Amino acid sequence: MNSIELVTLLLIAINVIVSFKGFQDTNFFNRYKFMVGPIKNGERVRFLSSGFLHVDPTHLLVNMLTLYFFANVVIYDLGVFAFIIIYLGSLIAGNLFSFMMHKKNSYYSAVGASGAVMGVLYSAILLRPDMMLGLFFIIPIPAYVFGIGYLLYTLYGMKAQNDLIGHDAHFGGAMAGYFISLVLAPSLLQTNLLMAILLLIPLILLFFLKRIGKL
Repeated sequence: MNSIELVTLLLIAINVIVSFKGFQDTNFFNRYKFMVGPIKNGERVRFLSSGFLHVDPTHLLVNMLTLYFFANVVIYDLGVFAFIIIYLGSLIAGNLFSFMMHKKNSYYSAVGASGAVMGVLYSAILLRPDMMLGLFFIIPIPAYVFGIGYLLYTLYGMKAQNDLIGHDAHFGGAMAGYFISLVLAPSLLQTNLLMAILLLIPLILLFFLKRIGKL
């Protein structure tokens, strides 16, 4: 499971090409980034296009590395078509969630493949709850710890709102990846019920914090 699949390579290539175009061309970046005002005016392509733009090379690298580590799990367990559905479904769902969170702020903007990547990440952890990762490529940690930790960091990013990264899209994408995977493989509720419950906890926490006005 070490060789990178063609579909993953293509997605990484598209992200790199579009992102570097955005790094070099401000007009291109502004035209295709997620922004509430233009979306309200009918520019719905931004729901998709913003998912292939990134703030800087570091932001791009983190997302593409995460995609690289988890994509094969989803592809091998559910197939290429299901992987594409999860990736694109999570990307769009993440941006729809951001739109709902910020629909009163026409100037809110964000970019990044984080929603899509979080969807793939959550799907992979549901499929392989015993998977281990190397934190900083050295320290072994359970994949579900990484996934839950990533979402908790996202809560901080959503509250701080001090960058252009689509932190809200992390949650929307994670939810999409979670539920799409359960629809595609409902047997996971029997084989990996505990993990399904654990991964749902941060999502419930988000809605609780939003309801009491902490986000």
